[in-house]
Amino acid sequence: MSAWKKKFVALAAPSGGGKTTLCRMLLEKYPAFALSISFTTRAPRGAEKNGVEYNFVTREHFEELIHKGDLLEWAKVYDNYYGTSKAFIESQTKQGKIVLLDVDVQGVDSLKKAFGKDALSVFVLPPSLEELEQRLRARSTETEEKIQKRLAAAKAELSRAKDFDHQIVNHKLEESFAELCAILEKEVGLC
Repeated sequence: MSAWKKKFVALAAPSGGGKTTLCRMLLEKYPAFALSISFTTRAPRGAEKNGVEYNFVTREHFEELIHKGDLLEWAKVYDNYYGTSKAFIESQTKQGKIVLLDVDVQGVDSLKKAFGKDALSVFVLPPSLEELEQRLRARSTETEEKIQKRLAAAKAELSRAKDFDHQIVNHKLEESFAELCAILEKEVGLC
């Protein structure tokens, strides 16, 4: 039995919302976290490395993982698959780690269904859609068509923020991180 009040913390946000950066900061501050590295069929962006940001696999490999039942949850997002490894989750929880998940709205739904009260969900909101668009454009990794797709999806995702245990607005990264840490210290038992 773990000393933690929650075994899973899932952060979700529209693409460009800042959840991946907040996850990195949490991992640096709290050694109790283990980041679940999702499988995806999308191509790496910029300097992303296989096994670090994501496990990059072919569509065929991903579909094999689904067929074998090796994924705890999976979803198709922006024409690509994303999923969470069952084996990784099990190994980390056995070690007493809190599994940190950087997922989309669909992923959080699946995790809540699988883990109920053991999972905490936090939605990271952008200050505005205009700011979100600026962040996506600043990446310089997306075509105009992909940016427009992500912005359209963001509107639907933002409407789901109220379904999460907590919401934070990522105005300034340091302030958002402090707010997130306060939530986790209270809800998970971190200090």
